[in-house]
Amino acid sequence: MQDHILIRYGELALKKSNRNQFINRIISNIKRNLKDYQDLSYENRSLRFYIHLNGTNPDKLIEILKTIPGIHSFSIVSKTLETIDDVSILCKTLLEEELKNNTNLTFKIETNRGDKDFPMSSLEISKEVSIYLFRNIPNLHADMHNPDVTINIDFRKEGAFVYTNVIEGMGGMPSGTIGKASLMISGGIDSVVAGYLALKKGIQLDCIHFASPPYTSSNAVQKVIDLLEVLTKYTEYQNINLYIVPFTTIQKKIYEVVREDYGITIMRRMMYIIAEKLSIKLHNIAIINGENIGQVASQTLESMATIEEVCTMPIIRPLATLDKLDIVKIAKDINTFPISIRPYEDCCTVFVPKHPQIRPNKEYSKKEESLFDYEHLIDEAVQNVEKITLYSDKHHLYIGEENIF
Repeated sequence: MQDHILIRYGELALKKSNRNQFINRIISNIKRNLKDYQDLSYENRSLRFYIHLNGTNPDKLIEILKTIPGIHSFSIVSKTLETIDDVSILCKTLLEEELKNNTNLTFKIETNRGDKDFPMSSLEISKEVSIYLFRNIPNLHADMHNPDVTINIDFRKEGAFVYTNVIEGMGGMPSGTIGKASLMISGGIDSVVAGYLALKKGIQLDCIHFASPPYTSSNAVQKVIDLLEVLTKYTEYQNINLYIVPFTTIQKKIYEVVREDYGITIMRRMMYIIAEKLSIKLHNIAIINGENIGQVASQTLESMATIEEVCTMPIIRPLATLDKLDIVKIAKDINTFPISIRPYEDCCTVFVPKHPQIRPNKEYSKKEESLFDYEHLIDEAVQNVEKITLYSDKHHLYIGEENIF
C-alpha cells in the first residue's frame, strides 16, 4: 500500500550552515499548501521529509507539490520493516501491480542504503530482492539498462521505503528566502517566465506594469492580472502585489520631442528610473525583467548598457541567454502562453519607430532626454500608481487617491 509521500530537496542538500533554515521553510510551505487535507501527518528526518497519507488520495496532492519551490522531486512510497524478507514481499506486490497492465515488462532494482549500519551493501540488497522476485513471479525479465519499471528501495533507520515513481518538482530555493525584487511585467511571453524563474529561486516579487491608456486598453491590464494569478500559486502566501504606472504622458512627450530612433531607448530609461523609485519605496533590492540578448532593438548589449545606466540597483535578467523556443516551452509548461498571446498591445509595442537605434550612445541619450522635464513627469506617475493585490483565485483592487505609499 502506497501510504507515504517522500520529499527530496535537491540542491538544498549541498547547503551546510543554513540548510535547516531552508528546509524548515519548505516544510512550512508544504504544510500551508496542504492545510485543507486534515488527515495528513508529517515526519521530518534530516534530508528526508515524509507526508503520511492516512488514507488520503495522493493524486489530489501531486499537482500542489509541483508548485512549491525548493522541492526537487517526490515519490509516492510504501513503507515496511527494514528486513530483506519484508522488502522482498513488498517489491513483489508492487511489481505484480505493474504486470497487470503489461505482462512483458522488464524491471530492475535500485537500492539506496541510507542506513549504513544495515549489514548488507546496496548491491547485495538489490541482488537478494531480485532473486526472490525471479523465484516467485513466473516469466519475469530484467533489463539493467532500459527497464520498463525501476523498483527503488530506500533503506533508512526509520524503515524501508519502496517506490516505482519519481515526480519532478520545481526545484530551486524555498519561497521568500532570498529577498524581494520588482518584476517589470509587460504582458508578453517573456517577462512572466522571468518572474516564474525568479520565484523558483526563492525571490519574493512585487510587479510593475506600465500602462498607456487610451493607446493601451483595459484588456492589456487584465492580461497582466491573469498572468500573475497563474504565478501566485508558486509564491509563499499565494499572493502578488501589482503596481500599475500611468505612463501615457511620459510616452507621448518622448515621441513629441525625442529623435525617433532614440524613442525606445529613452522610454526604457524612464521605465527603469520609475522601477527603481518604486523598488526603493517597496524595500526591494533588485529589478527583474524578461530581457533576452539580441531579441529586439532595446535588448542588444549596447542598448542594455545605455538603458540600465540610469539605475544603481542590480538588474536581473533570468532569460538573458535562453533561446526563444526554450522560453516558449516554459511558458507552455506553466500555462501562461495562451494568456500572453492574447492580441492586446502594451506600451512597449505602441509608438514603435520603423528603425530603432540598436547601438545607442549614453551621452546622446542624456542629451535627448534633457529636452523635456522628465523628472517632474516621473514624480507625477509615481504619485498616481495603482495597486492591485492578486490571489490565486481572485483579486482585490486598491487605488490610492494621491500616493499609495
